[in-house]
Amino acid sequence: MTGWHLYIIRTARGTLYTGITTDVDRRFAEHQAGAPKGARSLWGKGPLELVFSAPVADRAEASRLEWRLKRWSRARKDALVRGELDISHLQG
Repeated sequence: MTGWHLYIIRTARGTLYTGITTDVDRRFAEHQAGAPKGARSLWGKGPLELVFSAPVADRAEASRLEWRLKRWSRARKDALVRGELDISHLQG
């Protein structure tokens, strides 16, 4: 995968983690491996499941969308993961 992506990972307990990257497969593998490259908040919370990924225009847009998505309610994030919403609901 090239370019920037917004992604969501679900932990074993159902918690959703949101991030951005230029390589979703590599970043997910880092999260699964844990220390030192995976996000500290995910250490020991596996198995992890990549539940959402979407390409975005550039890093600035990815950061903006990540910030907005992190402020969404759990119900709205779940709707995004289920495909009932798309990232256009994050824009504007």
